[in-house]
Amino acid sequence: MLVHPLAGVYAAAVTPIKENQTFDREAMPALLDFLARRGCHGALILGTTGEGPSFSPEERQAIWQAALEVRQDHPEFRLLAGTGTPSLTETSELNRAAFGMGFDGVVVLPPYYFRNASEEGLYVWFKKVIEMSVPNNGAVFAYHFPRVSGVPLSLNLLQRLKEDFPDQFLGIKDSSGELAHVQDLRQALGREFITLVGNDRIFSRALGAGASGCITALANLRSKDLRIVWDGFLEGIEKGEAQRSLTTARDVLERFPPTPAFVKAMLRTLHQIPRWELGPPLTALSSEDEARATREMMRAVIR
Repeated sequence: MLVHPLAGVYAAAVTPIKENQTFDREAMPALLDFLARRGCHGALILGTTGEGPSFSPEERQAIWQAALEVRQDHPEFRLLAGTGTPSLTETSELNRAAFGMGFDGVVVLPPYYFRNASEEGLYVWFKKVIEMSVPNNGAVFAYHFPRVSGVPLSLNLLQRLKEDFPDQFLGIKDSSGELAHVQDLRQALGREFITLVGNDRIFSRALGAGASGCITALANLRSKDLRIVWDGFLEGIEKGEAQRSLTTARDVLERFPPTPAFVKAMLRTLHQIPRWELGPPLTALSSEDEARATREMMRAVIR
């Protein structure tokens, strides 16, 4: 079975934040080391779970620079940068910075402020972003998360970008949570198009439908289960127990929003990782919700 070098299990990494609301630089390499040792092939830095839109361009670059230190002990660990803003210029600058640092790819949100933009307008925006900021060997993933961004990415739009930029526009982070969408992507864009799903609940079935891996918030906590499912898929062996555990844990995560708050709280209570703050406007779980979430996660077979 041929597997793309960028396929696999990725964590949508949280961002360590100190009590004074500044980035905890020393903590980022340690977090990524934790994820690498627990089976992650890589991590998305400053996606939704990482509170990416809350940081300035200068802060994002400092966070990415700190993340690169994980490769001192894990040289094969893959790093994807979360980019994409309503500004074409700022998005392009962020992409150039990430590629200049040596990131393996960028995951680009659509210009989310403009929710009524036409498909043609979105095509021109992505086309210009790629032309302005992506090297010939650079990997671009569109970020399809319409429930949050408010801007869905149609199959026709993705097909046009893939046809025009076959060596750069490699895939999508699909956070629709819909197995049917994974199947549609495979049918419309072929085996070479990399679909990384954002919902652990459908991971096994998504792999069977043609997905190339995942980028999930739950990978911060349950990457061992995700890796069991991934390795089993490559071996042709269904890992039902691990998938059921992931489904249960995903149900818990969705009952205690916001996701960054849940993940940071559970890293502390389940894995003894220092408690990190959240950037406004997000707020921490209440003590009651954190206690309930911990009990429910403990029942989901901690790995």
